[in-house]
Amino acid sequence: MSIACCLPVVECVYCLACTRWVWQRCLHTTGYDSETWGLASSGEFEPVPRLCRFILAVYEDDLETPQWAPPGGYGIEPRWVVRRRTPEHAQGRAPTYLLYVDHRHADVVLAVRGMDMAKESDYAVLLDNRIGQAGFDGGYVHNGLLKAAEWVLDAECDALRDLLATNPGYTLTFAGHSLGSGVAAMLALLAVRDRERLGGVERRRIRCFAMAPPRCMSLNLAVRYADVINSVILQDDFLPRTDIPLEDIIKSLFCLPCLLCGNCLIATCIPESVMLRDPRRLYAPGRLYHIVERKPFRTIRVCGV
Repeated sequence: MSIACCLPVVECVYCLACTRWVWQRCLHTTGYDSETWGLASSGEFEPVPRLCRFILAVYEDDLETPQWAPPGGYGIEPRWVVRRRTPEHAQGRAPTYLLYVDHRHADVVLAVRGMDMAKESDYAVLLDNRIGQAGFDGGYVHNGLLKAAEWVLDAECDALRDLLATNPGYTLTFAGHSLGSGVAAMLALLAVRDRERLGGVERRRIRCFAMAPPRCMSLNLAVRYADVINSVILQDDFLPRTDIPLEDIIKSLFCLPCLLCGNCLIATCIPESVMLRDPRRLYAPGRLYHIVERKPFRTIRVCGV
């Protein structure tokens, strides 16, 4: 209609919005996002490579005869594995996870794998959320991830309590990748809130490492639990950065132009300060570590905030 009136106002606004959105999302490297952050120390980042190998081990069906082990192996003693649970065990309520006692590092680890693209149950967990649907401790969290974490904690609560009692002084670590990192972050929230269920374990002994996490908790919770939850983001990783709800990303497979159109206009017309004031808006959990690969000499920089 605006073209017919020789006033293509709507078209111009839409084109400008899309241009701005593309520049921000595609051309602006996230190396600039963390350039003012402090550098992470080697001590605080030390568990990350080890836990990444543990998470990779969850993808194996048999750790005695691994098929996809990285150079140097997974660093796991199969005899220290307590149990491995698949979505079939969980009746589709949670992704595959592994419960392991790392006696070398005095750590009880519950590692959760990332999304299995062939499992409808993983999509169901991801899509089970609406803005402001699930409240938690004065904030908001992703409903599907919270329910998955509740199922895992109910199933493993007794085992975790016994392992911590048998191994006094051991830390309790939840780790995961992608979808699994969201479940791990929710597990950390539940464990801190219900520490008595785990034998009264101290908060300082509970920690979470979320690799490439989705946005799963409101800003106030991310700040309040930053001493427990650590999010690790590699370079320009899409999932932790996108402000598009996870359920909309999956639905966009059927209507990608509609999603992009709406998101372009929202990002252009609504100031970031207004979005920050929305208590229902979800963010990556806890303390953030950003791994930046610089060019041309490809130097690695790990920043933490």
